[in-house]
Amino acid sequence: MKTDDPLQIIITGTSSGIGRALAQSLMLSGHQVWGIARTPQKNDACNGKGLFRSSQCDVSSWDALNAVAEIVSREWGKVDAVIACAGSHGEIGQALAASPMAWSETIQSNLVGSFFTVRSFYPLLQKAARRAKVVCFSGGGATKARPYFSAYGVAKTGIVRLVETIAIEEKGKPFDINAVAPGAINTRLTDEIIARGASVVGESEYQATVKQKQNGGASIEKLQKLIDWLLSSASDGITGRLISAQWDNWASFGKNSSSLSTESDIYTLRRILPEERGMRM
Repeated sequence: MKTDDPLQIIITGTSSGIGRALAQSLMLSGHQVWGIARTPQKNDACNGKGLFRSSQCDVSSWDALNAVAEIVSREWGKVDAVIACAGSHGEIGQALAASPMAWSETIQSNLVGSFFTVRSFYPLLQKAARRAKVVCFSGGGATKARPYFSAYGVAKTGIVRLVETIAIEEKGKPFDINAVAPGAINTRLTDEIIARGASVVGESEYQATVKQKQNGGASIEKLQKLIDWLLSSASDGITGRLISAQWDNWASFGKNSSSLSTESDIYTLRRILPEERGMRM
């Protein structure tokens, strides 16, 4: 699916994994990508034929990220879309035995880094010639407890609530922001879990990840198609949602846009009441 006219897109975490794959996919559709990562990147690394620019930056540093935004402002003048993809598992292990500082740093790199990314490029998103689009990455640990990954899960849950809150605050503006659960796609994070072993990540997580690695993991193509759709005019007005790339029928959302207003709790995280389960307490 093409996303209308070529866009100028910021993507964080483009040195490897999902971020890199998305950069390549979007440039094949003719979009310009400015990739941000903690490690250096060659501007021709993604075969973008001049469509790829990069900056080395830790998204958990406001000063560093804001400095990149100033460079982008001088070079591009506006930004049409932001994809906050950078993240890491960080501190893994039993929550009450975790290193407090490492746990806090995991929240900083995942949750605060996502906020800093959206906040730093918001002024440039306001200059977009069309409806601005923001995609933040949630997933693993956001919709249910994930033992031994408390910091990562808390951060990913916080991203969903951040997205929901911004969507309400920006209601009525040409601005859509959504969270994406990409699914269990094989990346360096997969290899990290296997390398850490069952004694650190837990037997259930370890066995599931080994099986995922052997079976090839979830479809990166489904994620790419969802991102294409979220950046396109076909998703205009869909905002404040948590969308699964692997399981949700997102292509039908436009037909039911009235049911996905900012007041709706569909595709959001909410408290479940006993009566909703046929129980009396």
